Amino acid sequence: MRSRTEASAGGVVYRRTESGALDIALIRTHERRWQLPKGWIEAGEAPEHAAVREVREEAGVDGEIIAPIDEIEYTFTSTYDPEPMVVHKTVQFYLLRYLGGSTDDHDDEVIEARWVDIHDAQRMLAFRDEKRIVSMAEEALRRVGVETKDPDS
Repeated sequence: MRSRTEASAGGVVYRRTESGALDIALIRTHERRWQLPKGWIEAGEAPEHAAVREVREEAGVDGEIIAPIDEIEYTFTSTYDPEPMVVHKTVQFYLLRYLGGSTDDHDDEVIEARWVDIHDAQRMLAFRDEKRIVSMAEEALRRVGVETKDPDS
């Protein structure tokens, strides 16, 4: 089977709600799983720019990068190609502060984007590595002075 390597970037974009909760934007893909917004780094594009762009395209919201979070790597078999292909993917994730926009304004690569309490996101996300990224985002938020405790607890 043929193989290729892909580089992507994505983000954990957060906002504070009126009730004091901390929400992050998640996307639901056509495979019906909840994920963090992410996508290919285009030729000549900086990973940070790709992360901001992909959050805008897939989640419908604008954000500014606060800090890098971490990188994940995984391998999967792509069935989007004419012949199945093994893909080794690296994704760089960044923490983004919400600036504006609406999750209703996502592109057609996803079927739904929504704001989710950061603690609920841990239960909803399909992939273990993305759950770890959200945990690391919580740590990064605390380091920059953003309270992440659940106001209902």
